[in-house]
Amino acid sequence: MNAPDTLLPPTDAIDIPEGFRAVSVGGHFVAHNGPLYARLIDGRVQVGFRVQPHHTNPLGICHGGMLATFADMLIPCAAMYEPGLERRFLPTISLQVDYMGAAPLGAWVQGEGQVLRTTRNMLFGQALVTANGEPALRVSGVFKRGPLINDGDAKDPLGVLNIL
Repeated sequence: MNAPDTLLPPTDAIDIPEGFRAVSVGGHFVAHNGPLYARLIDGRVQVGFRVQPHHTNPLGICHGGMLATFADMLIPCAAMYEPGLERRFLPTISLQVDYMGAAPLGAWVQGEGQVLRTTRNMLFGQALVTANGEPALRVSGVFKRGPLINDGDAKDPLGVLNIL
């Protein structure tokens, strides 16, 4: 369920790539640890964030917990735009994160999820995350297909269509 728009930060204070806009996704926890941005390219949602000081560990690189939280959002975000799928709450059953590279302070972190399979009760997916264009994470997850969100038929739940 989306957090209120009042939780969105001002977008002019952070350098973000063209086409991305601030989004409310994942409730108050993600809003507090964000901000997150999204855009739609050829029907696929891409999500990203700029590594800021509040995201970093003592070495000045993005904390693994922040990257895991980000990764946990990618596959459900992809599912929101998957043709033929109802929009449902997707609690995480299992999340496998392979850290492949660092995301230093100031890096643009971006990912794109992919739905691999759905069953009556589960959704299986994967995602790749980059930092400044270099692989940073490989992710796979299993999510429970929970209750419908509203009527389950939101066409643009992140509000990223027609923003250019």
